[in-house]
Amino acid sequence: MDGAMLTETAYAKINLALHVRRRREDGYHELETLFAFVDEGDRLHAAPAEQDRLVTHGEFASLIEDPFANIVSRALGALPHGKGWAVELEKRLPVAAGLGGGSADAGAVFRMVERAHGLPDDWQQRAARLGADVPACVLSTTCIGRGTGTDLEPLDSDLAGTAVLLVNPRVAVPTGPVFQAWDGIDRGAMPEGTARTIALEGRNDLEQPAIAICPPVAQVLDALRGTRPFLARMSGSGATCFALYDDAAQAARAAETIAASRPEWWQMQGRLR
Repeated sequence: MDGAMLTETAYAKINLALHVRRRREDGYHELETLFAFVDEGDRLHAAPAEQDRLVTHGEFASLIEDPFANIVSRALGALPHGKGWAVELEKRLPVAAGLGGGSADAGAVFRMVERAHGLPDDWQQRAARLGADVPACVLSTTCIGRGTGTDLEPLDSDLAGTAVLLVNPRVAVPTGPVFQAWDGIDRGAMPEGTARTIALEGRNDLEQPAIAICPPVAQVLDALRGTRPFLARMSGSGATCFALYDDAAQAARAAETIAASRPEWWQMQGRLR
């Protein structure tokens, strides 16, 4: 970085489908998922500094734990990026929400480093050490994830540009307990085909475990389905749910309807990248 400010969006991650196949001996779960990304999210700015430092603000900044242990700081520490960066993080995505918020922030750091210095050849391994969905968040394009989510396959998306509404009941749902509540039943492989086919014919195997832990997830899904999207589903391990619409006007009307009845819920509108 030659004195210039870098700016990057940490795109919200959603799982259009998430099939849990088995528990692994290492404690993780074997997954098949279709990652997609919304054109909105957290925002990061970086400028040259004597040493790395991180400042956070925004609606959900107070929920971030020790900034020095924050995944943004860890991402900086994982990559060569010159003398130091002063990073400003505007935290617009809820925490523990199924949107990959922290992973998306790390992915944004990787993209800024790529623009300023380039990434090392082993960037994917470095990203995976920060979190299973960080490599996908670095790319922030529609792709299939297997294994723990780190084995990625590109997929041309026929859903790019689709209007999407994200809704969260403002309840944090940690990932670990939801996976632990999964009943262990393999309900079958993720379908093959286009992104639309996989999304429509797939499922999220963590939806019911998350609802058992956080009943408001079911309320969010009911509210979204009442706005007649062509798909409504929970993302990741929850509690955020998404709805896909045929056009942005329909998504905007849905957002207004839900805001009128449940003004306390968080929501964000955008389009799939």
